Amino acid sequence: MDFELSDRQRAFRDRVRDFIESEIRPRTDDYRAQHDEGDPWKVIPVVEELKPKAREAGLWNLFMPPRAGRAHVDDSFEFQGEQLTNLEYALCAEEMGRLPWSSEVFNCSAPDTGNMEVLHRYGTREQKDRWLAPLMEGKIRSAFLMTEPAVASSDATNIECSIIRDGDDYVINGRKWWSSGVGDPRCELAIVMGKSDPDGSRHGSQSMILMRMDAPGVTIERMLSVFGYDHAPHGHGEVVLENVRVPATNMLLGEGRGFEIAQGRLGPGRIHHCMRTIGAAEVALEMMCRRLTGRVAFGKRISDHSVWEQRVARARIDIEMSRLLCLKAADMMDRAGNKAAKSEIAMIKVQAPTMALQIIDDAIQAYGGAGVSQDTVLAHMWASIRTLRFADGPDEVHCRAIAREEFGKYADLKQKLPGMR
Repeated sequence: MDFELSDRQRAFRDRVRDFIESEIRPRTDDYRAQHDEGDPWKVIPVVEELKPKAREAGLWNLFMPPRAGRAHVDDSFEFQGEQLTNLEYALCAEEMGRLPWSSEVFNCSAPDTGNMEVLHRYGTREQKDRWLAPLMEGKIRSAFLMTEPAVASSDATNIECSIIRDGDDYVINGRKWWSSGVGDPRCELAIVMGKSDPDGSRHGSQSMILMRMDAPGVTIERMLSVFGYDHAPHGHGEVVLENVRVPATNMLLGEGRGFEIAQGRLGPGRIHHCMRTIGAAEVALEMMCRRLTGRVAFGKRISDHSVWEQRVARARIDIEMSRLLCLKAADMMDRAGNKAAKSEIAMIKVQAPTMALQIIDDAIQAYGGAGVSQDTVLAHMWASIRTLRFADGPDEVHCRAIAREEFGKYADLKQKLPGMR
């Protein structure tokens, strides 16, 4: 096994890191001031000022997939990103995770990244011209409407939202929530998952369709908070869809292919989340160490108390293990495809948030009262990452898939167990 990064991998990681440190981080106070002033649901000027610089630096749409080997990709499409592999992008995503608002500067924010990849892989030329072009230009934002409050959406076959053909249109009816991105005033597009054939097969009745957010019948009923944080200006909303008519040409790939699209979309998205989470864990560990070495309690530095040595050591071990698993998953996706890497994707999706939450919690403990206040980023960081234990599939679903694969290895009950006579 070769754990050495290639020149290209190292170059993109370092370019993203250097741009964040030289251009984005120095504007953090400006970002906070603009974020906290007035209506929270707004475009933040400093982000828009930095976007042209990132684009000029060749650090724009980094995640867009390579053209080669993608059956549904139109190679003539003129809006191409930097064409990073999953492994290359994973390294960059970790750097972005160290300063969360930096992702949008590179036009690499969720759910736009996943939605752009869906359009890139599965969209028609008309759909790409209408929606992918402005998304890749950073002119609009988008949302992904899948989860529903009335059913256990961890089993997507439960989804009740209907997408029914009526002449040249489809009519959408349903209620969605945790619809990330709908709070942004630039959110013009949503990808909606729902049932197009109520009597269809378990995995063949769901479809995905493109919907304008300003279409008649679309109502953002409320924005949802996460442990009291509204996550503005992006946000997560509860959206009601009442007889929303969209052209039949807005259907993605074809009726009944929603699960196929979902698998193509969620695999890379989970890796992106995990690497950003590792970046956040690194920030929490650094903050914890600085605090522990700079404070004195009971006559010595807090870092000299053995309990903290154990916690810091465990944090470093867990970060390194998680990073290796994440990079392994990304590499498998590049070499063998998302399906071949499904177990590794599931494992890191469970491991990364759990690991980061423990480190952030230890960092909060090191800061005491300051750790739960607005004086550090730790409380907001914990609240944001806690959602990842159920976003893109809850831990229990991923653990179920992992366990079933393990059970499958030993399905032959006649085989004598190791150590048994």
